[in-house]
Amino acid sequence: MTPRTWAAVTLAGLVVLLVAVTLALVPWHRPPAPRSDQLAALDDLRPAEVTRGRAFHAELRPGTYGGMLVGLLVAVLLGLTPLGAKLVSLVGRPFGDNWIAQAVLGGLAVVLVADLLTLPFAAWRHAVVARYGLSTQGWGGWTVDLLKSYAVSAVIGAVALLGFYAVTRFAPRWWWAVGAVGAAGLVTLLSFVLPVLVEPIFNRFTPMEPGALRTELMALAETDGVPVKDVLVADASRRTRAVNAYVSGFGPTRRIVVYDTLLREAPPEEVASVVAHELGHAKDRDVLTGTLTGALGAAAAVVALYLLGSSGALLRAAGVGSVAEPTAFPLLVALVTLAGVLAAPAQAWVSRQVEARADRHAMVLTGDPAAFEAMQRRLSSVNLADPDPPRWVYLYSASHPSTVERMAAARAYARGAGG
Repeated sequence: MTPRTWAAVTLAGLVVLLVAVTLALVPWHRPPAPRSDQLAALDDLRPAEVTRGRAFHAELRPGTYGGMLVGLLVAVLLGLTPLGAKLVSLVGRPFGDNWIAQAVLGGLAVVLVADLLTLPFAAWRHAVVARYGLSTQGWGGWTVDLLKSYAVSAVIGAVALLGFYAVTRFAPRWWWAVGAVGAAGLVTLLSFVLPVLVEPIFNRFTPMEPGALRTELMALAETDGVPVKDVLVADASRRTRAVNAYVSGFGPTRRIVVYDTLLREAPPEEVASVVAHELGHAKDRDVLTGTLTGALGAAAAVVALYLLGSSGALLRAAGVGSVAEPTAFPLLVALVTLAGVLAAPAQAWVSRQVEARADRHAMVLTGDPAAFEAMQRRLSSVNLADPDPPRWVYLYSASHPSTVERMAAARAYARGAGG
C-alpha cells in the first residue's frame, strides 16, 4: 500500500478508537433536571441578579463571537490564499530562507497576526468584565497576563513547530505517522506538565491554614479515595471576584486548590460542595479521559491534515507545492480552525455530560443537596452567570449545565434521596 492508503486506514482506525473511548468513558445519562424544576428555580433567583447576569453576557457576546469570527476569517485568508505562504517566506528571508526560521519564526508570525487582529475583541471583553466589577485587574495587570500567555504559547508553539517540520523534512513520505505519535505524546506531556509549571506563572499558591475547613476537605478526599498532597489557596482576587476551586495535578502532585475569593464569599459547607464536585472529576479520571481523547484526536488531526493537505485544489489556493513545507503552515491553521468551529457543539455537549456527573458526585459525597443548590445560587450571583441562557448559546458553547439545570438536579436528587 502507498503511504496515502496507509494514512487513510490509520485515520479510520483512530476515529473508530476515539468513538469507542468516548462511548465507554463519557457519561451518557445526566442527573434529572425537570424543566418545571428549572423554571421554579429561575423564579426563586433574585430578579435583579438574573437581569444583571443576562445583561452582562449580552454585552460579552459581541466580543466573544466577533473575535471568533475575525479569527476564522484571518485563518481562512492566510491559509486559503497565498498571503500566508508569502508571510512565512518573508519572515524567513533575512535568514536565507532557512527552513528552521520559516518553520518556527514564520509559524509564530502567522499565529501572532491572528492574535493581534483579535486583540481588540479580547480588550472589549476585559472592559465589560471590569465595568461590571467582576475583574479586579487594571489594564496594566491584564496586559502582563496577556504577555505571559503569549510567552507560554510561543515556547510551546516553537517546540511543536520545530519538531513537526523536522519530521516532515527527514521523513517526507511517512511524516504523518511520526507526527501523529508526536502530537499524541505532546498532548499527554502537557496535561501532566502544565499544572505544575504554568499555573504558578499566573497565581501564587499558599497552603491553607490548619483548621476545621482544611480538615474537612482532606477528609472528603480520603472518603472519596482520591489522595491529595495538600490544600492550597490561590490568590485569584488579584484579577477577579469570581469564585472557584479545582483539583490539580496527578499522583504525588495532586492538590486541592481553592480561590481566596471563594473562602471570603461562601460558608464552609458550600466550599465543601464545590471541592466535592472537583474531587468527582479526579475520582472518575475525567482529566485522564480528556487527555486520552485529546491525544487520539491530535493524532487523527495530523493524519487528516496530511490527507486533506494533499488536495491539489487546496495546495493551489494556498500557493504551496506540498503540505509538508513550512510555507503551508497557514493552510494547516485554516483547516484546524474550521474543524474547531464545527466541532465546538459536540465538545460542549461532552463537557456538560461530564460536569453533570461531577455535580451528582458532589451531592452523593457530601450528602447535602441543599448546600449544592445554595452554592449554585452563589456562583450565579457572584460570577454573573446567565442562569438560563439562550438555547443557541447553550448548545454551541456551554461547557457546564446552566444554573437552573443544576438547581433542578439538586432538587430532584433531594426528592430521590428522601430529602
